[in-house]
Amino acid sequence: MWRYAPWLPLKVGESPVSLGEGLTPLIEAPALARAAGVRRLRIKDESRNPTGSFKARGMSAAITRARGDGVPGLVVPTAGNAGAAIAAYAAAAGLPVRVFAPRTTPRPILETIDALGAHLERVDGHIGDAGKLAAAFAAESGWWPVATLREPYRVEGMKTMGFELAEQCGWSLPDVVVYPTGGGEGTVGIWKAINELVADGWLPPDTKQPRYVVAQAVGCAPLVRAFAAGADRAEPWVDPVTYASGLRVPGPFGDRVLLRILRETNGVAASVDEDTMREATRRLSAATGIDAAPEGGCALAVLEGLVRDGTVSPDADVVVFNTGVGASYRP
Repeated sequence: MWRYAPWLPLKVGESPVSLGEGLTPLIEAPALARAAGVRRLRIKDESRNPTGSFKARGMSAAITRARGDGVPGLVVPTAGNAGAAIAAYAAAAGLPVRVFAPRTTPRPILETIDALGAHLERVDGHIGDAGKLAAAFAAESGWWPVATLREPYRVEGMKTMGFELAEQCGWSLPDVVVYPTGGGEGTVGIWKAINELVADGWLPPDTKQPRYVVAQAVGCAPLVRAFAAGADRAEPWVDPVTYASGLRVPGPFGDRVLLRILRETNGVAASVDEDTMREATRRLSAATGIDAAPEGGCALAVLEGLVRDGTVSPDADVVVFNTGVGASYRP
């Protein structure tokens, strides 16, 4: 992703903290397109990143800036993949890190965090509970908190997905982007990237943003509920339940921005149940060879539902994001 360095938080003469993240493939999925009922469907496969998810992008940017600014240490709450990513990039930067993760986080992800040398605190409860403990530790220790959208650099790494999307689509854009959403930094990053490409002349001034679709699980759908109610913010979800740990975020900090993006782009937020998500994850993997995480399956299933109810046109060119690797969910 550092091929886009002029758009990223990198000082002159500074080297990034990089493990080879970014430039993930955009894979044609004609069988899934036919099944979903759309003209074209491609999968942006973020599982190919070094730590198995899109979180590697944000952590590469954030840890680059943290090392460059001389922070004493790093702390993060995580639903899983962000913890593995920060552990890897902090190790590469030679910085200490403390990760607060729910005990219900998939075991392979917790073991990865441990293996990469981070100090792992297992938390009873959900990521919101982990966030409170992480914030308290940051205030006490003086270490830098790297929670989703609570600092300015992770989203800068995430926006490289938008740069790649435009480049891989031949400097045009799909009609619809479906993104499985917990904290929301992925969608915000892509939207930000498109605006920057237009502002800097890489895309025509009359370029329209894609329609963004926020995909969530029925058991944790604060953005879906807020969007349906016409609200400008999302009330925290009580007792979030879904096996897709990346979607188990009851109070997304980027709720106001995400809801505004949806309304500005004629987007939508929708959710599916666990059985539908599991079945769609299996089909996505079997049709493409991608070891998809349940978050990717959620995005596919949400798309299929929106085509059935007429929200997404059969003539649409759609990109679905698979945000992580399915192996992280297997014991």
